[in-house]
Amino acid sequence: MTQMISDTLRIAIAQLNPTVGDIAGNLALARQARSQAAEKGADLVIFTELFLSGYPPEDLVLKPAFLRACWKALETLAVETADGGPGVVIGLPRQSEKGRHNSVALLDGGKVVALRDKVDLPNYGEFDEKRVFDEGEISGPYNFRGVRIGIPICEEIWNDLGVCETLAEAGAEILLVPNGSPYYRGKVDVRHQVALKQIIESGLPLVYVNQLGGQDELVFDGGSFAFNGDKSLAFQLAQFEQAVTITEWKRSSTGWRCTSGPVEPVPDMEEADYRACMLGFRDYVNKNGFKSVVLGLSGGIDSAVCAAIAVDALGADRVRTVMLPYHYTSSDSLRDAAECADALGCRYETVPIAEPVEGFLSALADTFEGTEEGITEENLQSRTRGTILMAISNKFGAMVVTTGNKSEMSVGYATLYGDMNGGFNPIKDLYKMQVYAIARWRNHTVPRGAYGPGGEVIPQNIIDKAPSAELRPNQTDQDSLPPYPMLDDILECLVEGEMSVEDIVARGHDVAVVHRIEHLLYLAEYKRRQSAPGVKITRKNFGRDRRYPITNRFRDR
Repeated sequence: MTQMISDTLRIAIAQLNPTVGDIAGNLALARQARSQAAEKGADLVIFTELFLSGYPPEDLVLKPAFLRACWKALETLAVETADGGPGVVIGLPRQSEKGRHNSVALLDGGKVVALRDKVDLPNYGEFDEKRVFDEGEISGPYNFRGVRIGIPICEEIWNDLGVCETLAEAGAEILLVPNGSPYYRGKVDVRHQVALKQIIESGLPLVYVNQLGGQDELVFDGGSFAFNGDKSLAFQLAQFEQAVTITEWKRSSTGWRCTSGPVEPVPDMEEADYRACMLGFRDYVNKNGFKSVVLGLSGGIDSAVCAAIAVDALGADRVRTVMLPYHYTSSDSLRDAAECADALGCRYETVPIAEPVEGFLSALADTFEGTEEGITEENLQSRTRGTILMAISNKFGAMVVTTGNKSEMSVGYATLYGDMNGGFNPIKDLYKMQVYAIARWRNHTVPRGAYGPGGEVIPQNIIDKAPSAELRPNQTDQDSLPPYPMLDDILECLVEGEMSVEDIVARGHDVAVVHRIEHLLYLAEYKRRQSAPGVKITRKNFGRDRRYPITNRFRDR
């Protein structure tokens, strides 16, 4: 018989890393977490949004077999709560008579005690829930062993729909919020402000439980927290780390208050960005079954940072780096690449590309007769490198890591079927100056959970020297682009800010330069559509967040 709780409630926060579509695996994670929570004396375990299916399941929820499998897993878990141990709050997609729903179930005493369906379905940025789910109805709080709990679901606390206030008016004593909230820079502060607004309106303490792990381009950073009804921080879990943490709550004349829970520090910007890249990369590789990765190590900043992320995420024994020199590869680059690989402890080899490049040029000699050398011949170098890396991938089963940054991808400074070859790009959503920032940070800090070594893993010369694709003599990126600090500011205004040319010029930029960058940004859309997925770091990444047409003649004149 389940014991009724009077004035104490021990809530276990299950900040875990489910995998989309792995219903059996996610059920096993839930069982293990509940067992851990039971050993620590928990009364209730709360999991994250759509935990049993993984989040976001996207069009998988259109498959009836998928929904049936999720419901079967829920019933299995519900039966196990007959043991008198902790109750469970857990998310799943489900089919009802009224449609398909993003739902949360309360399990206790061997059965499904209650179900509630998400009312507010987000349909912006990376979210597309209205496409696959039907809206639920606002429902009141549920009685859990003598405590009236309200369960808003993620988006329902991010707006003015009044779900929390309605729950408070209906007698809820505490709000438990399962979330699937992806990372972007500064997101913890944003979540805190959202939660505090709801606490001010409802007067209730709020527990915010967030998913962890990488799912394609999204990274869920955890960082679960709670605020008491007086707006004081009750607890804060770590970002980017799994946890099953017990928090203790006491009832008093003024309501429920957390009396025991950890307060972990929130990482600064460079650490958070780096660890998001590391977690997103690790989960993409591991969840998709790759045993190892391979990348071209050019002696430049982008490939060096990607190599460091790969080693930190997977371990040096799973990372293979290849220097692919041509006539224009400098001695500095040869030395820097070798030193970087040595510092990281990963495999390093050299495959010269002169012979295959010259073979292509020989084969095309008649076709190109009478033309001047230019970008076409430069791109042949990049495409030869891409072909060699793909051959290594095919032969040994290692996923190719592509290494272009957001600045380059914005303006098309990348070669289709060349340096864009690859299965995943950990720095895809980092502008060039942000890549430099995390390189400096990594040289002074070993991230929590990293497999890589300490010390200077990215040679200082790579950070100090002028960036260059080295496709012709004495080439630098600034031959054809503005200085990166200027370029990045213009791009952030255009991409994240959707600002007008007039407003960007008012920041001090030359109007001709801004027009040129805007033109290059639109022109490169077809390349970005064919690029590898990569970790979302900014508020608006290329892909899920920004959906511009390829055929587009608009220019802001």
